[in-house]
Amino acid sequence: MGVEWEKCGNDSVEEYLTRSKNDIEDRWKETGNSNASITDFTIIKNLGEGSFGLVKLVEHKQTRQFYAMKMLIKAKVIKLKQVEHTMNEKKVLSIISHPFLVNLKYHFKDPINLYMLMEFINGGEMFYHLQKQRKFSEPLTRFFGAQVVLAFEYLHYLEILFRDLKPENILIDAHGFLKVTDFGFAKRVKGRTWTLCGTPEYLAPEIIMAKGYGGAVDWWAVGVLIYEMAAGRSPFCADQPIQIYEKIVAGKVKFPSHFGDDIKDLVRNLLQVDLSRRFGNLKNGVHDIKNHAWFKSTDWNTIFHRKEIPPWKPDVSNAGDSRHFQPFDSEIAKEESKQKAVEDYDKFFADF
Repeated sequence: MGVEWEKCGNDSVEEYLTRSKNDIEDRWKETGNSNASITDFTIIKNLGEGSFGLVKLVEHKQTRQFYAMKMLIKAKVIKLKQVEHTMNEKKVLSIISHPFLVNLKYHFKDPINLYMLMEFINGGEMFYHLQKQRKFSEPLTRFFGAQVVLAFEYLHYLEILFRDLKPENILIDAHGFLKVTDFGFAKRVKGRTWTLCGTPEYLAPEIIMAKGYGGAVDWWAVGVLIYEMAAGRSPFCADQPIQIYEKIVAGKVKFPSHFGDDIKDLVRNLLQVDLSRRFGNLKNGVHDIKNHAWFKSTDWNTIFHRKEIPPWKPDVSNAGDSRHFQPFDSEIAKEESKQKAVEDYDKFFADF
């Protein structure tokens, strides 16, 4: 599954990017396989829920390793017309390998469900910690922001758009580093795409205005995330989605009084409606972001190799500690036992 970042040795960020792309075409054509089934795992608890599936904490019966198992009900995936997104997610997860992207360990299917098992990141969602702390300090915001920038630099180098950045899709590990997760909207794009997808507060103007778009939408989302981490709220708050969209298209951002000049300047350049002026989309690409004054103290290779000392880390006691994931009543879990195998569904997921 892709170049293994754990074996990158002393590679710089640039060297690792080059190695990762060398065999991308061959890896993209592989369907992959998995020598596992649901019977190999013990289900412990529900961790989260989406529109057509659940994420469960499971333990491998032999290795005793913990995983986050994304279970998608075939019938719901088809009913909600999410087959392409689901196959894209599995395909992308199968080829990527990066310190700040969640790693796919197993994938398999049965007559009713599709399963993708990722490493279990036990510190919980950034969303959970941001709510508890109300806002992050500027050093912590910069630390997390740098990791997201490196993750998106890697994805874009492989011509992959993420398209769904938000605090709910970022997990914090026991050491205080992050992992971007949920690749349901990820897609390999050469040029532009037109699909409307994402979360209202994080949509770039060109998506809202139904224009063809590329990687610049992810850099817009990075600007929204940096603002939200440091302010504790979105730069585009409103009661209704249409009001949020109006604010986004207008592109006017008001900053809290505690924001310094450098963070304001970077966010302004990321939340730039004019694509010819948005950082990440200019001639220098991601380097306009990485070389910005706000990141002056950031050593990108030190961050990439996870040698930076995190400003904060979550309180976890063991590899299977799930206290940072909130319990919930699941409607999908109640429906799960009612699902029946339908042979016609198999043709949609032949390459899974």
